[in-house]
Amino acid sequence: MEADSTGSAVGPPAAEDSSSPDVDADALAFPRGLLYPFPFPEALSSPSCETLVPWLPLASPHPELVGGVSTDSLSRFLFDPAESHHREKGDSSSTESLLSFCRNFKQAAKLLGLDSKLEKSLLIPFREIKVECTIPKDDGTLASFVGFRVQHDNARGPMKGGIRYHHEVDPDEVNALAQLMTWKTAVANIPYGGAKGGIGCSPGKLSCSELERLTRVFTQKIHDLIGIHTDVPAPDMGTNSQTMAWILDEYSKFHGHSPAVVTGKPIDLGGSLGREAATGRGVLFATEAVLAEYGKSIKDQHFIIQGFGNVGSWAAQLISEAGGKVIAISDVTGAVKNTNGLDIEKLLKHSAENRGIKGFSGGESIDPSSLLTEDCDVLIPAALGGVINRENANDIRAKFIIEAANHPTDPEADEILSKKGVIILPDIYANSGGVTVSYFEWVQNIQGFMWDEEKVNAELKTYMTRGFKDMKEMCKTHNCDLRMGAFTLGVNRVARATVLRGWEA
Repeated sequence: MEADSTGSAVGPPAAEDSSSPDVDADALAFPRGLLYPFPFPEALSSPSCETLVPWLPLASPHPELVGGVSTDSLSRFLFDPAESHHREKGDSSSTESLLSFCRNFKQAAKLLGLDSKLEKSLLIPFREIKVECTIPKDDGTLASFVGFRVQHDNARGPMKGGIRYHHEVDPDEVNALAQLMTWKTAVANIPYGGAKGGIGCSPGKLSCSELERLTRVFTQKIHDLIGIHTDVPAPDMGTNSQTMAWILDEYSKFHGHSPAVVTGKPIDLGGSLGREAATGRGVLFATEAVLAEYGKSIKDQHFIIQGFGNVGSWAAQLISEAGGKVIAISDVTGAVKNTNGLDIEKLLKHSAENRGIKGFSGGESIDPSSLLTEDCDVLIPAALGGVINRENANDIRAKFIIEAANHPTDPEADEILSKKGVIILPDIYANSGGVTVSYFEWVQNIQGFMWDEEKVNAELKTYMTRGFKDMKEMCKTHNCDLRMGAFTLGVNRVARATVLRGWEA
């Protein structure tokens, strides 16, 4: 049943897990060309980090619970049961994402005929970590934040997954994304398990020095639970290569110089060439693979992309360079359409100068809510989770959907689109380019030998092309769609590794 075929410029890397099931991560990622923090501006010592992360949301539904708190309220914040309840429970959308992943897993396990005890074992996280991070703020008051790290599975190798800074981080979300990373790394056939981490904070409200202190305290709390061959973090929403540099430095104080302990680092500290574009380039290769399967090519296909952060912008640029016609794009500021094809280079320049695509003169402004239902050949959701649902699924006119975001299509929409004959390339495969190049970075760090960008890109294409073939083989074996083909591929690889290591019921 095994279908395994084998047994740039310096800039902020895309998150390994490019977005959240319920947060516009692509919009929150550090936009290309915008204020990359090398060299640092004078704002490094200022009370605000807005010049570095101005696009991060400052509002919070419970500001007294998720941001910094005064020393007067610290005791209540830490120990009041009611406050604790609000801080720890997952919101309904995060819980739904976790349930959706579990449903897909259980269906895959059924198709594979897994032992029921093994099935349950594979769902349970290896370790769940919760830490309190208290730091002095620039004004002398204390602020307390809760950090999480969920290590889901290590049967196939060190656990791998990003660390996000966002005010809506909660245990359910982190758990769901850690589980997703287990299956994603297995589908990509890289020797990792899955993990995820985060701190409940609003980065835009913290100065650079406060962010550094928070990162270092978090690292101090978890340093003995991560490591080169244990758990390898990476950037995610609200974090970037500078965050990874701080983690590397703090970790090295305890364990010696260890560049491979994190990926997504600055190039000067062992980061990989090609990492910035990796997720978007992986989307290109994935799109090429699925179109070729149906006798088509990128050239002359009409594309619509939701999201113009790191992933969406790189996908748009690379698809355009390959001959595709990108006719509409949206971000958090608005949406723009040109049926003759948008000039992506000009749009990138406009977005960098204006912090968004709103007002771009190279196309007509359209309602962002109608973007997904515009006529096109290929739709690429690269921002929000859950954007394709029962409310709009019947109106979607795309023939192919490439899930560059995580969980952009809910189960009801999945069923509707399947009946319509729409081909959906699942997130678990389509956006795995980032973590694959993170693996290449890890390998380079361990070898102490840096690859050129051409080698990185060539290896990524090999992995993405082979991954699609392996996924299609599982589809044929189990008579299922691409999503379930990807899940059966990933679950099968993890289950086999677990049993081979000596698992017993």
